[in-house]
Amino acid sequence: MAHGFGNTDATATRRAAQALFVAAVALFSLLVALNNITDYGSNLAFVRHVLSMDTTLEGNNLMWRALEAPWMHHLSYAVIIAAEVATGAFCAVGAWRLWQSRHRGAAAFAAAKGLATVGLTIGILLWFTGFLTIAAEWFLMWQSQEWNSQQPAFRFVMVLFATLIFLHLPEGEAPTERG
Repeated sequence: MAHGFGNTDATATRRAAQALFVAAVALFSLLVALNNITDYGSNLAFVRHVLSMDTTLEGNNLMWRALEAPWMHHLSYAVIIAAEVATGAFCAVGAWRLWQSRHRGAAAFAAAKGLATVGLTIGILLWFTGFLTIAAEWFLMWQSQEWNSQQPAFRFVMVLFATLIFLHLPEGEAPTERG
């Protein structure tokens, strides 16, 4: 059934779901940032141990990579928090724009995807490049029994990728009635 905007109920429902999933990512990322700001020391310890590589395997030949300067720990943590805030902010505004355009034409809805795409991309870069690539592989976080966040980072990346893919699925054709 058409809404008078050229969209079927299924299209409007899918678009609403896309907007809500992006909003859920915004909420998640902003809550993570809020936690990191209000309980700064807890995750600063994580950053410090990962960058210092002090819980990697004994005899590690790659310890030359370790960053032990406290200012590097604070700077790295500030970048992480800024990326979390940026992910949440872009996704929040993007979700609002998606929600507002859910009953408009395909071109208007497609145009509303921009900020959400930016936010999701920042989040993927943070948790994939920052945690799964730099922390896990460069700083050998995977060797740590205590300070290994590969599994949570992987879950975050998969949710972000799935949301990004869902957001960019083609609209498809509206079903036609047969007489």
